[in-house]
Amino acid sequence: MLLAMAMDLQEIRALFDRERVQFEASRRVMSMDEYLAMFASEPQRHGRDVATWLRDLFDFYGSETIHKPYGRFTRWRLFDLPWEDASGQREALIGHEQLQREVYRALANFARIGRVNRLVLLHGPNGSAKSTFVSCLLRAMENYSTLDEGALYRFNWVFPKSRGRDGSRIGFGGVVEGDGAKPGDSFAHLDESAIDAKIQSEVRDHPLLALPRDVRQAVLARCFEGRAEAIPAQLWKGSLSHKFQLIFDALFTAYRGDLSKVLAHVQVERWYVSRRYRQGAVTLGPQMAVDAKERQVTADRSLSALPPSLQNVALFEPYGDLVDAAGGLIEYSDLLKRPLEAWKYLLLMIETGEVSLTTSNLVPNVMLIGSSNEAHLDAFREHPEFASFRGRLELVRAGYLVDWKQEKAIYDQQVVPGLRVHVAPHATELAAVFAVLTRLRRAGAEGLPKPLGVLAAQLSPIERADLFALGSVPARYSDDQTKELRAGVETIYRQARADGVYEGRVGASPREIRALLLDAAQHPGYFGLSPFAVLEKIADLCRHHDDFEWLRQPAEGGYHEPASFIEALRERLLDRVEEDLRAASGLADDVRTTENFERYVLHVSASLKGERVLNRLSGRDEPADEGMMRAIETVLGATDAADFRRNLISRVAAWAIDHSGEPVPYASLFPQHLQAIRDAFFQDRRRQVAGIARDVIARITDEGVGLEADALARAEEVLAALKSQRGYEDRSARDALASLLKERFSEIRAGA
Repeated sequence: MLLAMAMDLQEIRALFDRERVQFEASRRVMSMDEYLAMFASEPQRHGRDVATWLRDLFDFYGSETIHKPYGRFTRWRLFDLPWEDASGQREALIGHEQLQREVYRALANFARIGRVNRLVLLHGPNGSAKSTFVSCLLRAMENYSTLDEGALYRFNWVFPKSRGRDGSRIGFGGVVEGDGAKPGDSFAHLDESAIDAKIQSEVRDHPLLALPRDVRQAVLARCFEGRAEAIPAQLWKGSLSHKFQLIFDALFTAYRGDLSKVLAHVQVERWYVSRRYRQGAVTLGPQMAVDAKERQVTADRSLSALPPSLQNVALFEPYGDLVDAAGGLIEYSDLLKRPLEAWKYLLLMIETGEVSLTTSNLVPNVMLIGSSNEAHLDAFREHPEFASFRGRLELVRAGYLVDWKQEKAIYDQQVVPGLRVHVAPHATELAAVFAVLTRLRRAGAEGLPKPLGVLAAQLSPIERADLFALGSVPARYSDDQTKELRAGVETIYRQARADGVYEGRVGASPREIRALLLDAAQHPGYFGLSPFAVLEKIADLCRHHDDFEWLRQPAEGGYHEPASFIEALRERLLDRVEEDLRAASGLADDVRTTENFERYVLHVSASLKGERVLNRLSGRDEPADEGMMRAIETVLGATDAADFRRNLISRVAAWAIDHSGEPVPYASLFPQHLQAIRDAFFQDRRRQVAGIARDVIARITDEGVGLEADALARAEEVLAALKSQRGYEDRSARDALASLLKERFSEIRAGA
């Protein structure tokens, strides 16, 4: 027992030793000489202003190119919170790559000119991830500041204790006896017991600002080797905060211009961004208070702790939200809910980089970012002073997502893990598709080139949603029309988000859908989170016309019609359940369907070229199978076989030219054709599908009582596949199959 305790103590001491080693390795405290040596080794890294530091933060975590049907986008990985564990990553930003791009562009511009000269204002409807965007950025700042690549430094003035009969202080003619210090040595590493006073910089003055400007500029010119354009403007032209400048002046006078003695009082300290402690990361609500003030230091502190040269100097320190955020980022949440007079001072601050206080001007070196909903921004645009502010605002739109796959990821990652109940297949997909349907607008043919505009205007809301999310085109379109639509998806997407009433400005908020899913998970009539419960809760939500703007939008060609949305979603759910049953029963063989279609294409190609086809069974070259081709074309609804075949081969050839040597992806290139073949196959097997569904329900409810042995074995096999392959449980499978039988196969009686 004692040995175990001793081992535990040894392990604890080892942990203590490790922390001490890490402290030294992280260079938490340095003298001015040590810092200058470090700065000279990497001046570009240690001389960054906040905009450059934030731009480098984006670059440090890296980016990736993602391909969507509606375009190619750059996604910065910091918004995935890769340093967090799985639970922390659930708070990541889903989608919004355009928002990321616009903020990065603004940061790059700020870095290029050497200071933040605009307030970045994120605007969009309530719940459009503006706060999530900033939260991810703040969390990235916290993590980045703990790494060597993102290290941040400030400095303190250190005043050691007095010694000697004359009561003189170190730095004013004396040294601490036995501490190893020599005249001119730095006091940065003195033990706390040997220090009388340490004065910190509230605005986190950069250590290099402790050097007089001419000395500093000479150091910078040497460090940057004549590359004047690379020298940070804040260091080349900047100056100390008012309090620190007074201390420097007093010491410089007391030491008769001996700069080395002045700098002996400099203790360089590493600091870390912290949201919790409001250090370089501050979020403000729409309060009325001014964000920076001053208070006197020397009036509230014992003067005996300071050197004589400072005892008669009135020192004032700034405080407030802007001060807490200095060196980092301040977020003005719902900025435009503040009365204009409460933040009008920001106009001058953005213009000059300074805030006027009672005794001095504050230069906080801070990134300004705000948020606003569209209603308040619209009202602000009507204000007579909007023109004055517009030039100092970087307006960045943050609308709702219109890609239901991204919307689904929000609920899968941020809602489902907290439910702790069984989540049936397709539940979150229905919620996500519904949310997107409420946000879509009918395309106007006049806003798009012909014939693309005509085709886009014909899309139903759910077809438009699938076009954006999946790139899928309705089967009713011809091959030429399908090609036109697929090539024009990006044009349709951008056109719909170009004007003030953009697609994604109005619609159901993710917050509302989260609440809907939570309610659906508690529905007494279903097990866990059921897609059928989701449908019922959607119907309930759509009855609250007075509560939501998206329910009061005028209907237009199927758009903004919640009742039709619910009906379309119900049909979609039944399609999904039927697909699950087909796959679990082994009736659906996508590989075989694709192989048959590939064989059809091969025979069509041979027919057009007048060539023969190898029969794999006989090993002989034979003419193209005209009977097989006509049978497939009948299923596909081809009225002009010759024209249909030419168009099909043209599409395959065009794809092959762009993707030389790669196998043709028939499933993605001809999804409508493959689906039509599958549907035709199952149309002849509807009775068989219905029988399997009934047997599975009997197996779940009555444990298969009354089923023959073969039917019971088949039902158990299908149920096991539904669970393992599709994610069902007994009760969710029973609910899904019962609804499928009732609404799709009611005319097929059991045993008939």
